[in-house]
Amino acid sequence: MGRLENKVAVITGAASGMGRATAIRFAGEGAAIVIADLNEEGGEAAVRQCRENGGRAVFQKTDVSNEAAIQAAIARALSEFGRLDITFNNAGLGGALGRLEDTTVENWDRTFAVLLRSVFLGIKHSIPAMRQAGGGSIISTASIAGILGQAGPLVYSVAKAGVIHLTKCAAVELGKDRIRVNCICPGGINTPLLQKHIPGGEPVARQILEVMQPLARAGAGNDIAGMALYLASDDAEWVTGTAMVVDGGFVARGNALANLSFDVPAMWSGPSFEKN
Repeated sequence: MGRLENKVAVITGAASGMGRATAIRFAGEGAAIVIADLNEEGGEAAVRQCRENGGRAVFQKTDVSNEAAIQAAIARALSEFGRLDITFNNAGLGGALGRLEDTTVENWDRTFAVLLRSVFLGIKHSIPAMRQAGGGSIISTASIAGILGQAGPLVYSVAKAGVIHLTKCAAVELGKDRIRVNCICPGGINTPLLQKHIPGGEPVARQILEVMQPLARAGAGNDIAGMALYLASDDAEWVTGTAMVVDGGFVARGNALANLSFDVPAMWSGPSFEKN
């Protein structure tokens, strides 16, 4: 029997990268999954891979910054599979890039809508269904950029710090309902979101990431999927309010990026499948 047998999960941003890797891993462990993403082509491909790995899955087109869309994704889990046990608030983007003084209020708000408000919405609307199920596991993607200064774009980093603190506060509030709330802080993961901004794409991104941390290889989606599986499973039934660092030792060594310049022009970095 798989570690997630008979459990139902909603995973946002599951059409590619860490989300897709997690969905496929969950499917292989017996879970039924709602693939919640804006990327229809990637989402349907993820559904096929989940089914090939022995699980059940459906695609739900979802704008995570929209409350009604989050509600619809959770409602889809209930209508298709009858319950909700796991929510993985994973969808993300680079958001506002550039110096603080050049950042527009519009791009600040757009970044927070996807990276932080979506996590609030995912937690909020998971509560009734998980309470009815007798408990559940809510996982969100934060970042080492939310722990270390200048380990990522400024607005992104502040939003991810908010995810970490929201995780802790929600865990305290929801403990009485046996709803566990944790987040994962990835380091340098070689995903399409990162590759789209590096000339040369995946191979060059991998070479850069290989030298950033003591474990000298680039992070992969499966590294995050493994931690998400642990947090979603009953193995973690006494784990809540944590920010689990999965970074090959980057934080332990210290911020190797602190002396690097991030003086890029002000711009907007959207989802990996969209051209900016």
